[in-house]
Amino acid sequence: MPTLKFWKPYQVLTQFTDDAQNRQTLADYISIPDVYAAGRLDYDSEGLMLLTDDGKLNHMLTHPKHGHPRTYWAQVENIPDEAALNKIRRGGLTIKNYQTKPAMARRIDEPVLPDRDPPIRYRANIPDCWLELTLTEGKKRQVRRMTAAIGHPTLRLVRASIGPITLSEMQEGQWQALSATEMKALWASIRASRR
Repeated sequence: MPTLKFWKPYQVLTQFTDDAQNRQTLADYISIPDVYAAGRLDYDSEGLMLLTDDGKLNHMLTHPKHGHPRTYWAQVENIPDEAALNKIRRGGLTIKNYQTKPAMARRIDEPVLPDRDPPIRYRANIPDCWLELTLTEGKKRQVRRMTAAIGHPTLRLVRASIGPITLSEMQEGQWQALSATEMKALWASIRASRR
């Protein structure tokens, strides 16, 4: 069974069923049986997910002790200065009674992304910018809580990569089986993150 990469659109659940509210789920996009999401991505976030039937791979990607890197692009309100970004870089931000680990954070040019439906609310008197954040932990809504903690709420959040696996050459809502080269790179990244 292949391991898949999937570009999750906005407002899609990262599970295959939704008993309660009839929202879109992974089943609306992926028809491969017996694969499961390796981690989650919030309903209102977009971007890369990995799905696999390999329990060991799933564990290595998701268990906090392995510290596997994930990179996000976050559109935030206003323009954070270096002092604000250093709070993320140093770690120790308190979010939901938890102290964050150090993370990489930098301002980037706006990435090339599909338009979001509905679009981000535009306010002429409040500027925004894009950040690239790389975390080695995955607490619930962590990126949003971190940017809010430094005074720059997240407007749009896209996971751009999981280790060496990226969204490149993919379209929103599309999935692909990882190539042998990608699988080799992913396992190498997992081994490196365990050191």
